[in-house]
Amino acid sequence: MNLVHIIFLVFVTVPFIEIYLLLQIGGIVGVFPTILLVVGTAIVGAGLLRQQGLATWTRLQANLEKGELPAYEMVEGPILLLGGALLLTPGVFTDIIGFACLIPSVRKKIAQTIIEKRLVGVGGVQRPFPQKEADVIEGEFRKED
Repeated sequence: MNLVHIIFLVFVTVPFIEIYLLLQIGGIVGVFPTILLVVGTAIVGAGLLRQQGLATWTRLQANLEKGELPAYEMVEGPILLLGGALLLTPGVFTDIIGFACLIPSVRKKIAQTIIEKRLVGVGGVQRPFPQKEADVIEGEFRKED
C-alpha cells in the first residue's frame, strides 16, 4: 500500500470514527457537555501546545549553544505542530492523538523511531546521515576597493 492510499484511508475513516464517538458520548452525557468537551480540549490543547513548544524551542537553542545537533528537537517540532492541529480539529479521536503528540515521553519515542528509521535502512543496513569533514581555514578578511 503506498502513501496516497494510506492518506485516502485516513481521510475517509477518521470522520466516521469522529462521528461515531461524538454520537456515543453525546448519547451518554448529552449534547451540551459533548460540545463543551470538544471546545475545552481545544483550549487546553492550545495551552499545552504553547508550553511544550516553548520547552522544545528552549532545548533546541540550548543544544545549538553547546554546539550539539538538536536532532530530537528538530523532529519534535513537526510532531508538536501535528498535535496542535489535531487538537484544534473538532472531535474526540483526533484529540486523543493530538494529546499523545503533546506528551513529552510519547513525543520523544516517536522522534526516536523516526530518527532510527532514518539511520537504519531496510534489513538493518546502516544508512547514516551524510557526514562531511569540513576543513577549517582560519584567517582574516579585509575588503579592498
